[in-house]
Amino acid sequence: MKTIKFICACFLVTSALFLTSCSDDDGGGGGNAAAGTITAKVDGTTVTTLEITTSATLVSAGGNTTLSMLGTSTSQKGFSFTINGFDGVGTYEFGGSSSVFRVASYIEANVSNPLDSQTWSAPYDDDSPRGTISFSEVTDTRVKGTFTYSAKNPNDNSVKQITEGSFNVEIN
Repeated sequence: MKTIKFICACFLVTSALFLTSCSDDDGGGGGNAAAGTITAKVDGTTVTTLEITTSATLVSAGGNTTLSMLGTSTSQKGFSFTINGFDGVGTYEFGGSSSVFRVASYIEANVSNPLDSQTWSAPYDDDSPRGTISFSEVTDTRVKGTFTYSAKNPNDNSVKQITEGSFNVEIN
C-alpha cells in the first residue's frame, strides 16, 4: 500500500511541475514596461521611452493590418517597430521569411545635427532571424509584450544587442 501511495505522490508532484513549467507561445509574459513606455537594454544599458513620446498605430487596408510603434527617451534614444501582417497576440520574427514584413530599429537622434543621427535595424544582411517581438495583450486601446533583437547600422556596420525589451503602449 505504501508503494502505491508513493507512486501516486510522485505522479502528482511530477504532474504539478510539468503543468506549471509549460510555457505558451502565444505572446509570452508581457514584460515589465510601465504604462505608455517601451524599455530595453541596448548593449547592457537601459533605455526607456517617455509616455508622451510613445505611441502605437494600427492600420488596416486591403485585408492586411500593420502595427507601428515608436517611442523616444529624454536622451533622444528610441525604438521603432513596424509589423506588417499583424494578427494580434503572438510572436513575430524579425528576419527569416518575414524580412520584408517586420522591422525593428533602435535610433540615436542628434537634434543639433540631424544628419548625424544613427539607426540600427533588424533584419539585416540576409534572411537570418535577428530577433522577435511577442504580443501578450492586444486590446482596442493598448498593446503589451516583450522583444529582443540584434540590429545593424548600415553606415558603420556596427551591431547592437537589444535585450530584455518590453512595451506597454496605447494605440492611437
